Amino acid sequence: MTLPDPPILVITDGRMAARPLADVVEAALRGGCRWVSLREPDLDREALIELGGKLATLCADHNAKLSVSADVAAASAIRASGVHLPQRLAGKDAVTEARAALGKAALIGISCHSLEEAEAARRHGADYVTLSPIFLTGSKPGYGPALGTDALAEMAAALDVPVLALGGIGPDNATAVRGSGAAGIAVMGSIMRAEDAAAAFRRLRESWEG
Repeated sequence: MTLPDPPILVITDGRMAARPLADVVEAALRGGCRWVSLREPDLDREALIELGGKLATLCADHNAKLSVSADVAAASAIRASGVHLPQRLAGKDAVTEARAALGKAALIGISCHSLEEAEAARRHGADYVTLSPIFLTGSKPGYGPALGTDALAEMAAALDVPVLALGGIGPDNATAVRGSGAAGIAVMGSIMRAEDAAAAFRRLRESWEG
């Protein structure tokens, strides 16, 4: 599976966004982001589809991919490029149903927190997994324990599916994360909270690319 280039997944959170969410996403896209995950668990499906339609247009304008977290029906409604399934929806049937709804080319990921979960996700047909939390994170305080780069390296080496590192990742440690074998990174707070999301994304990409 070829991940978007750069392989940096920006996850949305309207509650922490420094500006209106569509403005933050548009700025990140101007900064070079080519992969966004719409994750707004507080919205009902109708509102999610409305917001997703706006973000889908922005992503199309920048030749970027848009995924939707958890809600396959919403992803299908806005013709998203893929869906990201939380661990509670990580079974084989869920992956099969998502691919049937979104098409063979859909990018389907699963949230994982251990090697065992990641291996199961691969068997179920996931195109990639996120592994978290790599570091302690302000976005989800108390969410842990942190796995660290040593565990990331061990898991990335053991898996034949791309691993995106998630949790506490920013310009100060993205280079080390890549050196540990991650195929990409996923971020939320460092972009959502930024007053200038374009500049924040550029700094993150520069660190990732070393």
